[in-house]
Amino acid sequence: MAAKPAGQRARRLVVLVSGSGTNLQALLDEIAATGAEAYGAGVVAVGADREGIEGLARAERAGLPTFVRKVKDYPTREEWDAALAEAVAAYEPDLVVSAGFMKIVGKEFLARFGGRFVNTHPALLPSFPGAHGVRDALAYGAKVTGCTVHFVDDGVDTGPIIAQGVVEIRDEDDESALHERIKEVERRLLVEVVGRLARNGYRIEGRKVVIQ
Repeated sequence: MAAKPAGQRARRLVVLVSGSGTNLQALLDEIAATGAEAYGAGVVAVGADREGIEGLARAERAGLPTFVRKVKDYPTREEWDAALAEAVAAYEPDLVVSAGFMKIVGKEFLARFGGRFVNTHPALLPSFPGAHGVRDALAYGAKVTGCTVHFVDDGVDTGPIIAQGVVEIRDEDDESALHERIKEVERRLLVEVVGRLARNGYRIEGRKVVIQ
C-alpha cells in the first residue's frame, strides 16, 4: 500500500464482526470525532458471519450497509470463503479490519486481501496464539501479556506484526478481568494503527511491517 499523498481520499475500510462490535464502535467514534479525511479512512460497510448481533446493530445505527455470510449456508468452507471475499470486494476496500471476527478465512479471501487484512489478538504474539490467548497466559504464569495488531496470513495468528500493547498481569486476575483490561488497550491500539496505515501507507518486508 503506497503512501497516501496529501489531499488523497480517505481509505475505504470494510470491518468484519462476530459479536458485540466494541472495536468497530471505537473506530466509528474516532472517525466521527476527527473526520474521515483527518483520520485517513472511513468505514464503508460491515460484514458478519451471523445475524442478530450487536456489531451489526451498531453499523445500522451508523447508517452503514451490512452483509452476512454464514458458513452453514454454503456446501463447503471454500465456497463460504469465496462468498465472503466477493461480498467484501463489492465495497472496494483498501483495508479489511477484523473487529472480533471469529472465523478463519481461506485461500480465496487471502488471495484478494492478503497484506490488507488487519486482525487483533489478546496476547503478545508469537506467545499464546489461538482462541484462548488470555487463559493460556494466565495458566503459564506470565507476568505481562497484552494485545497484538497484525496482518492475517494462512496460519493461526502468525501474520506480520504491526504493533503491540503491553498489559500487566495482576495476582488477583482471573480470565475475565484480565481480558477486559486487554480489550481497553486493544481498542486504542487498533484505532491508532488503522489510522496510521491509512494516512501514511506501509510496506511489508518479510515479517516486518514498515509504516511510512
